[in-house]
Amino acid sequence: MGSGDQNGHRSPADFLNRKPEELTESDFIYDWNSIEKIAPLSKSRITFFDETLRDGIQSPSVVDPRIEDKLKLVHLMDDIGIDYADIGLPGAGARAFEDVMAIGREIRDCKLKIQVACAARTHVNDITPIVDASQKLGMPIEVMAFIGSSPIRWYAEGWELELMLKRSAEAIDLAVKSGLKITYVTEDTTRSRPEVLEALFRNAIEHGAHRLCVCDTVGHATPDGIKNLLRFTRRFIDSLGVNVGIDWHGHNDRGLGVTNAIHAIEYGADRIHGTILGVGERVGNAALDQVLFNLKLLGELPDRDLTKLLPLCELTAKATHVAIPYNYPLAGSDAFRTATGVHAAAIIKAEQKGHSFLADRIYSGVPAGMFGREQQIEIGHMSGESNVVYWLRKRNVAAEPDLVKRILSSAKSTDHILTETELFQIIQEHTATRTKA
Repeated sequence: MGSGDQNGHRSPADFLNRKPEELTESDFIYDWNSIEKIAPLSKSRITFFDETLRDGIQSPSVVDPRIEDKLKLVHLMDDIGIDYADIGLPGAGARAFEDVMAIGREIRDCKLKIQVACAARTHVNDITPIVDASQKLGMPIEVMAFIGSSPIRWYAEGWELELMLKRSAEAIDLAVKSGLKITYVTEDTTRSRPEVLEALFRNAIEHGAHRLCVCDTVGHATPDGIKNLLRFTRRFIDSLGVNVGIDWHGHNDRGLGVTNAIHAIEYGADRIHGTILGVGERVGNAALDQVLFNLKLLGELPDRDLTKLLPLCELTAKATHVAIPYNYPLAGSDAFRTATGVHAAAIIKAEQKGHSFLADRIYSGVPAGMFGREQQIEIGHMSGESNVVYWLRKRNVAAEPDLVKRILSSAKSTDHILTETELFQIIQEHTATRTKA
């Protein structure tokens, strides 16, 4: 949608009598989100980096998925166009290494488009297993080599800058010598001093790192902090006259994970990290599923088909033993569900107008149909007659006045939404009563 007055000061009477096919979304929705928006969020192509199978499973409350589920997950990631997946830290042990090999083989043999990366400390002992896996698989594996960069980390570890520069250089040199691309990941970047970052960045770039990953490891950053940090990083890279990409890796400790990821795109990051459902340590990482569907709604991903995003969320929940909260955006059970009479009546009236997107948006900022879901109308103590009629007709049950009244009376006397079992029990009792009569 364009900026300014999208409807040209139209009144409802100007389009109420027009045919549904003559109407557009801008006839119904004035989009304040697009005011003064004159360009995409980024001039670069934005790519997405999934951390579910590495950083995500560091959460103490999740289960490390079975390898069968990991293989299914990478297929779904590929289906929705996620560009990269961190498939593990092979230096962590034999099982981690074997999982990396199995996932790598699946991606290679099935010719998936998704590209593979593995995490490592900036230590040759962690880089060597990645090199080994890459050679055995006959496919490239990007190295994500991380090191703490903030004063608080350095103090706790007793590190000196010279030691960190030496370790970083040795790790990067090994990856580059082995023909692997390497992203240099500064942990806790959002609490690090600029002069230290300059030294670490310069060292990494001089030794061959092709990307820098700016990390909000403890969820400290606000949008202003991201703007300042990413502009600093971009200016530094430009001052060296090199072509080095910038990753953004954020956590959700302040509840800003998704918001920060979108701001990071606007301020210069061209690859965004996240996990499905936001799984990860403490309160988790930025939820990549939410980042994707928000960008879709912002018009940034016009050709991206996200209808398999919901199955990806559901499989992630099953594989990691994480329950999806009922009010979770898009994937939650209540995301498109209402039992309120006024809301239900509006949805029903919108459906009767015959316009495909009207009912999907009148009480929803996220159109369910775009992501493979649909609006649901339930029956509870705040419902009206329209809820009952709609529910019955959806199930091919005649909306007889006495039945509608009976169901609504039962609903008004409860403190919860009536379940399918309860409703069909009422229908059965009504049918039995009518038969006797």
